[in-house]
Amino acid sequence: MKMAADVGRRILSVSEKIRRAAAGREPALPDIAPRLVAVGKTKPPAFLIEAYRHGQRHFGENYVQELVEKASDSQILSTCPDIKWHFIGHLQKNNVNKLLGTPNLFMIETIDSIKLADKVNLSWQKKQAPQRLKVMVQVNTSEENSKHGLSAEETVQVVRHVLTNCPSLEFIGLMTIGRYGYDLSQGPNPDFQLLSFPCSLVPYMELLSNIIPCFIHYLDRNTDSSSVLSNSVLAAHRKELCDQLNLPLKTVELSMGMSTDYEHAIQVGATNVRVGSTIFGERTYPGKPGSGENSEEVGEPAGITTGLTAKAP
Repeated sequence: MKMAADVGRRILSVSEKIRRAAAGREPALPDIAPRLVAVGKTKPPAFLIEAYRHGQRHFGENYVQELVEKASDSQILSTCPDIKWHFIGHLQKNNVNKLLGTPNLFMIETIDSIKLADKVNLSWQKKQAPQRLKVMVQVNTSEENSKHGLSAEETVQVVRHVLTNCPSLEFIGLMTIGRYGYDLSQGPNPDFQLLSFPCSLVPYMELLSNIIPCFIHYLDRNTDSSSVLSNSVLAAHRKELCDQLNLPLKTVELSMGMSTDYEHAIQVGATNVRVGSTIFGERTYPGKPGSGENSEEVGEPAGITTGLTAKAP
């Protein structure tokens, strides 16, 4: 299968770009090797097996049913014993038990409420697993209604709750999607900077000077400036909030960046990037116009089957 064979070449190319991007980071950022999560949404097990054969170990899926089916696939179980699964989509509480039954589940990146954290914690506790389940808390840095995730204030509350009330969970960092189609010629993506600020040692004034051009860009386009300006407040207070929670900087990971912007995300502090179409090729959804990274972070659709395509709603 030619497309499957191309996966190995693409994995090597992406891995090399990740290494170069990490080498170009600001010295003040924590020296943490970025983790590549290969997102195989809608792609068959053969593609994932080929990526594994070329050294890839971390894989991500957005949909619970698709993750369960792939993780339970007999070929993947027999040929990929060290595979590590990340769940990166919106998780509803009624799907928690199904998700936690997934073989080789490594991390849930999208905890977005105290109730969800409690449900995951209790369910993992009942499994009597030997290790805590790694989780990230999802932040809606762009403040878009179409995206899941927490505000800055809610993020602190949920992280504190996980640390103090969820003994079966291991909080390891923050995750964001960021606005789609951001033009990097306007300067660094403010969504990424706002997330990375508490986990870097970059002085606030330097950060602010970097994102001022972004403010001007949004204002020039008649964009509602309220969310952008409120995010500047978040940047100013982020490190203080991290200090309140007593979180060592180097232990708080940042999951941000996808196929279109993972190199930039790493340069501004990402330690975990979620790359799909660049590795596996564009996604197709029969009966549904459009595909690609813009549809990666969505809710569970109806009709995910072993064929790994979604029926039209």
